[in-house]
Amino acid sequence: MDKGDAFLDPDALEKARGITIFSHTARLQYDDLTLTLLDTPGHVDFASQTEQVLPVLDVAILVVSATAGVQGYTRTLWRLLDRYRVPTVIFVNKCDAETANFAGTLAQLQTQLGAGCLDWTAGWTSELAEAVAVQDDTVLADYLERGELPRATVQALIAQRQVVPVFAGSALRENGIGELLTGLNEWVKPRPAQAEFAAQVFKITHDKAERLTWLRVLGGQLQAKAMPLPEQKINQLRQYDGEKYTVVQTAQAGDIVAVTGLTGTWPGQGLGAATTEPAPMLQPVLTYALQPGPNDIHDCLAALRELEDEDPLLQVSWSEQLQELRVQLMGHVQLEILTEVLASRFHLTVSFDAGSILYRETVTKPVEGVGHFEPLRHYSEVHLRIEPLPRGEGIRFASECSLEVLGRNWQHQVLTALEAKTHLGVLIGAPLTDVAITLTGGAANLKHSSGGDFREATWRAVRQGLMMLRPTGLQLLEPWYQFTLHVPSTAVGRAMSDIQRMSGEFAPPETQGDWVSLTGTAPVSELQDYGPAVTAYTHGQGQLDCVVAGYRPAHDADAVIAAAGYVPTADLPNTPDSVFCAHGAGYPVAWDAVPQAAHCPYQLQP
Repeated sequence: MDKGDAFLDPDALEKARGITIFSHTARLQYDDLTLTLLDTPGHVDFASQTEQVLPVLDVAILVVSATAGVQGYTRTLWRLLDRYRVPTVIFVNKCDAETANFAGTLAQLQTQLGAGCLDWTAGWTSELAEAVAVQDDTVLADYLERGELPRATVQALIAQRQVVPVFAGSALRENGIGELLTGLNEWVKPRPAQAEFAAQVFKITHDKAERLTWLRVLGGQLQAKAMPLPEQKINQLRQYDGEKYTVVQTAQAGDIVAVTGLTGTWPGQGLGAATTEPAPMLQPVLTYALQPGPNDIHDCLAALRELEDEDPLLQVSWSEQLQELRVQLMGHVQLEILTEVLASRFHLTVSFDAGSILYRETVTKPVEGVGHFEPLRHYSEVHLRIEPLPRGEGIRFASECSLEVLGRNWQHQVLTALEAKTHLGVLIGAPLTDVAITLTGGAANLKHSSGGDFREATWRAVRQGLMMLRPTGLQLLEPWYQFTLHVPSTAVGRAMSDIQRMSGEFAPPETQGDWVSLTGTAPVSELQDYGPAVTAYTHGQGQLDCVVAGYRPAHDADAVIAAAGYVPTADLPNTPDSVFCAHGAGYPVAWDAVPQAAHCPYQLQP
């Protein structure tokens, strides 16, 4: 068991809890194989930190327990690895336990993750060669003709995720580790280096008074005193091994380094020729208000801003109206860790409220929104088409407006304004998601228009379009959990009844001896506090595992909207109204009268 002395869990909180909370780096040599190991958190509440690391990996080692098999979080990680196209090797751990079932776990891997998960424990055999060849029709035809399978072909199949080697052992007793490392050396090839300088940021930390930007060099080289960003010079290049580091002058393609001197960098950012990664798939689903206690609220805000710099998904917000600090989190364990970090690192003893659900809003049909901003000596009009996207796509911005209608500079101002803020819906004021917003038209004045005018018109156009869709063209979304519930067979009736009462869905129960497993989905709002109930009615024997499965239409939308009491026209920073000008003075025009007052023609009929 973990005795609190794990090399890659050096933080005091990690030692106390016996789990990995923060990602860490280690360098190791095994025969002629040189590895840089990025150890990531294993708890679902810290999955976003794991996701940040994935884009810089050559290969991922996915650890699955031989006693527990494929869990909900395993499937979540598999989807993430597939999203980032990371070649993967699976290590089935705890094979020395009495309840270990390697054969059953392998069967689960093949049915739930992919048929290409193949048993590599016996080494390279003719049976394994045939199983590998079967994963690709072209490779199989060549194998049947030649009777052999070149190593380069196997490496290519692994790189393309068509084949996933599965090894077995016990990490604690170091059983099977040598075979795993030998397999990595023989069958996995590092990604090819880019010709010009490229690097990917995957983590931000603070070391005493210094801010560290962690990155992998993907191409070229990076030198100390270089300026990979305008007017920002790298002071130090550090190669870490656990808590210790060595200062180097140059980092080559493939190296993992932490650099000092850069500001404003963020996980996922591309430097040089590297592209910036899209927003993480895993997003927080709960929001909590901080109770500062005896601490100064400004000290709390400064501490949270530093933590937000390290993990942008915290999304720290300050409500001037409520005089309240809020953070966004994945779950209760992350909340506990955040509270402990504020105490140990910043000496702030705080608490948080019970938390609430992070809802989202979307549209169900297209609409054209218009914003007009024309106080005296100002002028702009913007037309935007707002239309639904598939679930989980986020927000996309584009322009299909002719340059003859609106100049390039003004179009740039519109797109910049769209990207500059979180757009709120008009049902409860929740963030907008799964929509495409396209600039279709507008107007400027050679004498009076400015960039600020187009920012105002753009934001008003978004809100005006949403108001045009009320109420039937809008939809409230809520986060759902994918859950696995293990209960004694005597309690399965209660469990099924509870899930149905919570508006959940589940597959047919799976029975193993005296135990029954239920797998399904349910709203986070219903399931988030269900764990203690499971413990109570199973007398401590039951277990509930949950991972976020994305957003779906809210099961109780009418009640949530009524409880929120949101009045969009009263939300002045997000007004849907416009400003027109007549007789030398600006005057307000309500959102529903804007279509008749607009200066430019509509592409969609209002």
